[in-house]
Amino acid sequence: MDSTHFLEEAHDLLAEFPVVDGHNDLPWALREQVRYDLDRLDIADDQSAHLHTDIPRLRKGGVGAQFWSVYVRSDMAGDDAVSATLEQIDVVGRLLARYPRDLVGALTADDMETARRQGRIASLMGAEGGHSINNSLATLRALYTLGVRYMTLTHNDNLAWADSATDVPSVGGLSEFGREVVREMNRLGMLVDLSHVAATTMRDALAVTEAPVIFSHSSSRAVCDHPRNVPDDVLALLPANGGVAMVTFVPQFVLPEAVAWAAAAGENMTAHGLHALDRTAEAMKVHEAFEAANPRPRALVSTVADHLDHMREVAGVDHVGIGGDFDGTPFTPVGLDDVSGYPNLIAEMLSRGWSRSDVSKLTWANAVRVLRGAEDVARSLSSERAPSQATVVSLDAGH
Repeated sequence: MDSTHFLEEAHDLLAEFPVVDGHNDLPWALREQVRYDLDRLDIADDQSAHLHTDIPRLRKGGVGAQFWSVYVRSDMAGDDAVSATLEQIDVVGRLLARYPRDLVGALTADDMETARRQGRIASLMGAEGGHSINNSLATLRALYTLGVRYMTLTHNDNLAWADSATDVPSVGGLSEFGREVVREMNRLGMLVDLSHVAATTMRDALAVTEAPVIFSHSSSRAVCDHPRNVPDDVLALLPANGGVAMVTFVPQFVLPEAVAWAAAAGENMTAHGLHALDRTAEAMKVHEAFEAANPRPRALVSTVADHLDHMREVAGVDHVGIGGDFDGTPFTPVGLDDVSGYPNLIAEMLSRGWSRSDVSKLTWANAVRVLRGAEDVARSLSSERAPSQATVVSLDAGH
């Protein structure tokens, strides 16, 4: 059977079971490129010259639900991080108000299903990094009230209460306050996101949580040995937990040859006085010059598919999902160039023998089930436990 058949089947499947993508950084791209001036980057139009994401390409890609990342860089701290997170939340709300025929806010699994029936893109929010709450459980609760439905425990840097995958180990996983953050997230119904965290933090969180967890944008460490990826022993814990690991498309997390190249590209950015994650026009010129002198290894759709095959083998088909990280990375795999590319990945999985039922779990059902599971746990816990008044000082002092 030729690839054309599989692509037609992929489009047909996505019409019924669209993609739930766990992580898209459009809000941060809008901040960096136009300081949230939505008239200057109108995503109702093709913005392929500037962004991975716009409404026409979301439609072409078969996206039915998107967790918009309300990310702020982890070198922001304290109240500055909280304020920037609120600005990110604000722009998501403005997008929903501006494009109501295509985007609709979603807070629950039922909301996601309603949006699917309406043919609109369910829009949820995820905070990327516990620095966004500035060690305050009240701030965590406020983010939940504003619609945030997952929080990634760390970003690239350690917190006082949690170790990141890409920093020098400090806490040894989660501190006692970190465990209390997980418990409070469970009580609220906010998904615990374990992308970006150290493997020790992953294991600690899984030992504490009473609700399913997610990895909103992480791939397999066995396939590509990068600390941002999930080790097999952690993937093997997902069936008992009920959680989902959502494969990401970032080349240095999926292609072994790209790991060293990306590290060198980051060092080049630093040498030019720029942050490694800077996506401004100036930064992209630096990236492009580096790539011209140092051609980057190119990941393919099949590269990402290899991760999904392995993650399925270890965790099971009920525990895999998709989290592309579009507009959060300057480079993407060939064939997954932007949000219109998901059908290419689905066609690849079908060509590898994944059944329609398997793929519908990957694209839609697993993510919806996990959010529903968190809601069910919260319904029980909220009747048993009052909001936590713990502080990092009260729990971690002296440790």
